[in-house]
Amino acid sequence: MDDERLILRTARLDLHTVLPGEYRLLAVDRADPRLWTDRGFANPAGHLVADPGPLPHRIPRIEADPQAAPFLLRMAVLRAAGTIIGSAGFHDLPDASGAVEIGLGIEPGFRRQGYATEVLHGMWGWVIDQPGVSTLRYTVAAGNVPSVALVRGLGFAQAGEQVDAVDGLELVFEMPADAYRDRYGSQRGDG
Repeated sequence: MDDERLILRTARLDLHTVLPGEYRLLAVDRADPRLWTDRGFANPAGHLVADPGPLPHRIPRIEADPQAAPFLLRMAVLRAAGTIIGSAGFHDLPDASGAVEIGLGIEPGFRRQGYATEVLHGMWGWVIDQPGVSTLRYTVAAGNVPSVALVRGLGFAQAGEQVDAVDGLELVFEMPADAYRDRYGSQRGDG
């Protein structure tokens, strides 16, 4: 895989693709520091250690198709400190309609500093240039007021609701990839 597929760069963050070999280590011991020290960064907040987040879904998916790794999970590394502050990934490759749904998590000590917005722009700015992507989707628990405000502030329209087996009622927000490109450009919005 080329560097752009492995690391997306934003103003303050590097979004590192979690590689197939790293998924294997994550499946065995998420706290193993070798996961990240070999790549030159650390995980002092223990992101995805106590709470595996999307890993139970992503590990089998990446084992089935290692080429999907750039879509499925990226660690958000604060470039200046070399530390993981969160992660983001699409639930899968684009579906039959061309939609990609994103998920993200930012560690509590790094929230309300614009990192979530930066991660989203990094991921969406990259994915709109990938084959088969026509719609960006963001789902959020109805009671998650900061995330609802974030996605609405970015210009996404509510397209409906769904009930998630884990999270309960979720609001579904969408934006056509072309509308995102017109509004924000591509190439991760880091220019």
